[in-house]
Amino acid sequence: MKIKRKGSAVWQGGIKDGKGAISTESGALKDYPYGFASRFEGQRGSNPEELIAAAHASCFTMALSLILGEAKLTAQQMNTTAEVTLEQVDGGYAITAVHLTLKAKIPGADQATFEKLAAQAKAGCPVSKLLKADISLDASLE
Repeated sequence: MKIKRKGSAVWQGGIKDGKGAISTESGALKDYPYGFASRFEGQRGSNPEELIAAAHASCFTMALSLILGEAKLTAQQMNTTAEVTLEQVDGGYAITAVHLTLKAKIPGADQATFEKLAAQAKAGCPVSKLLKADISLDASLE
């Protein structure tokens, strides 16, 4: 089975003075602004790194839900944040790291089992497999 999803971007102008807009096939984002200032200067608007962070956080959390189910556990709640690091390297910029922070309420889970299953989800989620960056994880049961 192959599943294909689409996202799109438009851009007008130069790198610093130009403007772009991103859209997703689902309509969750529609012509949402992005540009140099929102990527490098902390201005309002989106950027590729926060989109990758959201994709990674959601993918990891879904993968962990599957793995928990296989272990006969069900999360009451899981909150995952992904922090993507973009830094200047030789020849330009690279995404060098992603740090996942998970806070979870999982009835019946002990810390050792939880850490083992979370590590499996980190390694096995499709977005983790896509990224060549260093991926770290802090997982805590609440």
